Amino acid sequence: MKRNSAYFAIVLASLLTFCSCDSNGTIPAIIWHGMGDSCCNPLSMGSIKTMLQNKIPGIYVRSLMIGDNVIQDTENGFFMNVNDQIKQVCDKVANDPKLKNGYNALGFSQGGQFLRAVAQRCPNPPMLNLISFGGQHQGVFGFPHCPGENSTICSVLRKLLNFGAYESWIQNNLVQAEYWHDPLNEAEYREKSVFLADINQEKEKKPKYKENLMKLKNFVMVMFGKDTMVDPKESEWFGFYKPGQGVEKYTLQESPLYQEDWLGLKQMDKDKKLHFLTADGDHLQFTEEFFYEQIIPFLK
Repeated sequence: MKRNSAYFAIVLASLLTFCSCDSNGTIPAIIWHGMGDSCCNPLSMGSIKTMLQNKIPGIYVRSLMIGDNVIQDTENGFFMNVNDQIKQVCDKVANDPKLKNGYNALGFSQGGQFLRAVAQRCPNPPMLNLISFGGQHQGVFGFPHCPGENSTICSVLRKLLNFGAYESWIQNNLVQAEYWHDPLNEAEYREKSVFLADINQEKEKKPKYKENLMKLKNFVMVMFGKDTMVDPKESEWFGFYKPGQGVEKYTLQESPLYQEDWLGLKQMDKDKKLHFLTADGDHLQFTEEFFYEQIIPFLK
């Protein structure tokens, strides 16, 4: 009898080790807000957290704060080097005992490509499913309007980007410059981009980036059909402007990133791990019905 009990204990321990579920059977989630927002805005990330908790009772949801308080969190979305932000998030995730067996990730606007970088650079604990809402995975080539009420910051951003997005001091200190992608000068972009060109394997190829991203069970990309914020909106599905001009666009499937499979997306597509969803509204505008019907199934 004692032998059977010991055997059962070993089997149970093994199952708990490999299960990504929380103690109540749910999979924990992290969420990362977009530009001009914060972790704790009750109308944005607070609303997302509530929707998750309503549909998945008992779920642990961590809304990421970059910095020590809400003010720093908002400002860092504009002025903290993205690579430093990724490192901070990797440390937060690794040191959170509730995430140790794996977690789902939901990124909003620039939070989408930032969480993809977390998946590529920091595979432990494992990110299970990544859901990107309007993430600019091929970057942006335009700054149509700026969210939030701080018109001063928006004005400064436009002036700096127009001055020279690839100036080293701008690249290293202005978040939006770090995913600025100029199709009129692809060579300069690849050489001087300190973030996006790296995670898209357009500089030195890093096998671990591909290996780690392919560990995802699902990579869900939501594009907003009436998006007036992201230029081009097709970047939300890894599309972008063809090199040398800013009118004609290519799709993910037409890109070297996909055709040469720099990130494993081609194989993930074949394995049905990639999911391309469309929400009808403007940037980050979607209904509860869309969230419940299209997103929640990936999180249970």
